[in-house]
Amino acid sequence: WLRNMHDWMISKKRYWGLALPIWECKECGHFEVIGDEEELRKRAVAGWESFEGHTPHRPWVDAVRITCPNCGAEVSRIPDVGNPWLDAGIVSFSTLQYRTNRDYWRQWYPADFITESFPGQFRNWFYSLLAMATVLENSPPFKTCFGYATLLAEDGREMHKSWGNAIEFNEAADRMGVDVMRWLYCRQKPEKDLLFGYGKADEVRRQFLLPLWNAYVFFVTYANIDRWTPATSNQQPPATNQIDRWILARLNQIIAQVTDRLDDYDAYGATLAVEPFVDDLTNWYIRRSRRRFWKGEQDADKRTAYATLYHVLTTLCRLLAPFIPFVTEAMYQNLVRSVDPDAPESVHHTDWPEPDPSLVDEVLLARMALARQVSALGHSARNSAGVKLRQPLARALVHLEPDAGELDGELVALVREELNVKEVAFVEEAADLVTYRLLPDNKVLGPRFGRRFPAVRAALAALDPMQAVRRLRAGLPLHLEVEGEEVELAPEEVLVQEEPREGLAVASEKGVTVAVETTLTPELRAEGLAREVIRRVQNLRKEAGLELDDRIVVRYQAEGELAEAVEAWREHIAAETLAVEWTAGEPEPDMQAGEFRVDGHRLQVGLRRAVKHE
Repeated sequence: WLRNMHDWMISKKRYWGLALPIWECKECGHFEVIGDEEELRKRAVAGWESFEGHTPHRPWVDAVRITCPNCGAEVSRIPDVGNPWLDAGIVSFSTLQYRTNRDYWRQWYPADFITESFPGQFRNWFYSLLAMATVLENSPPFKTCFGYATLLAEDGREMHKSWGNAIEFNEAADRMGVDVMRWLYCRQKPEKDLLFGYGKADEVRRQFLLPLWNAYVFFVTYANIDRWTPATSNQQPPATNQIDRWILARLNQIIAQVTDRLDDYDAYGATLAVEPFVDDLTNWYIRRSRRRFWKGEQDADKRTAYATLYHVLTTLCRLLAPFIPFVTEAMYQNLVRSVDPDAPESVHHTDWPEPDPSLVDEVLLARMALARQVSALGHSARNSAGVKLRQPLARALVHLEPDAGELDGELVALVREELNVKEVAFVEEAADLVTYRLLPDNKVLGPRFGRRFPAVRAALAALDPMQAVRRLRAGLPLHLEVEGEEVELAPEEVLVQEEPREGLAVASEKGVTVAVETTLTPELRAEGLAREVIRRVQNLRKEAGLELDDRIVVRYQAEGELAEAVEAWREHIAAETLAVEWTAGEPEPDMQAGEFRVDGHRLQVGLRRAVKHE
């Protein structure tokens, strides 16, 4: 690094800057470098009174004259000032009383942390700090240096007003939001150029800030409806069921991970832990716990759900406060201060959360990960068959390879609800769900075997497909006999075609195969139609501006199979939509009305808020 620094032009033809302490005689050409103000005071023959008490900057220092030791002429300072990085490089000493109070200086030196753009500073500030500290103290002036790449416009070019792609800071802060901007910077891999703009900001808002805020709004909405308040703002919830224990385990995982990353000044690494957790919270914990909050009565399970989500959100406020200080402050004031006036006045006055390793149940974390994998594959299987999630199905069939793990009854029930099936059953063999066909990779094996390639194809087709697939998925080669000679095929040289057995839709990944039965009985179809009706009514409630706990009166008209399904599921539909009255008939004039097509059938619905006597 030092060998490649080359010469550095340290003088500048400017007015302001650190005055270079060089006095050059115009008579004989001799020059003197003055070491400090004490030496200058002793050698001054004019102008000291103008300079005394001022910093060594122009115009004051220019008043001082000294005598040339060679010819005796009166000499002035050269007009040049130093490169600004000389000022910056000596800051470890010049601002910390190095020359006047060495004990004070030692309290602050070296700095714990410095940060600047690496492309701009590796030969400027970083270099000058190190060079000057080495000369003065032979020691490093900082413990940690965080350098990062360049900020560019979203189009990948440098920002220039003339190009129309420059964004002024205050405009960006006002338009995209300061917390969005902060997270955008934090989640950037520092060695990569950051593409900055409103599109990137929208992505951050959509992927992180909005899900976090929606989790907070969900909790506040239902807590207000139920008038739920915490026993204390720091209450540790009495988690009894697995999904509560799981989210608390994940929370303590990320507290440890974020703490570790921030201890290493790695904000990017911290975001890599936080973003998946927020996804876990919103897309799994809250979604799978939603019905616990919908219950009419406050039973023990509902109170536990509230306490668990409250603990997670208030802990997240403290954990994320350094990253998104304004959003977390708003959440903290409502979640904590509004119910506990004795709590610290701001989230930024609270203690940093401490992880509790005893709550990190690794077995539970692995099983929940498997439950989510099974659910994701089940969704994929449903999608491949074009079956909506609102349509109940009879069964999901699951095959787990021996090293894939296992699910207990509580997690099986979770998967059953997530996949909207009546039963989850396990099968011993993946062959119960799919058939396999083995094919050679023509592009690889054709040139390799030449005229013998058809024989290779035939030998491959003669293998037991199930046993062959097991070897391939274990990363083991296949051995074939081709024209009296044994040949070996690597896993990447064999293509495996997977076909679902009749009546099934299948998806598989990493030792897990999930199938759903796609045959619909009349009862399943009727329940699916009822769920479609519920969705239409819920959308009408939103359009009417109703509160979540408002009761309603409904009039509806349906036809054929849909009318039969609505009648069969009338009580369920009414309960799900909070309808105190669910009657067939034409919507009344004062109702919020809508007309829909549900699986080809006409549905007309009207609703209004119910008055208490209704």
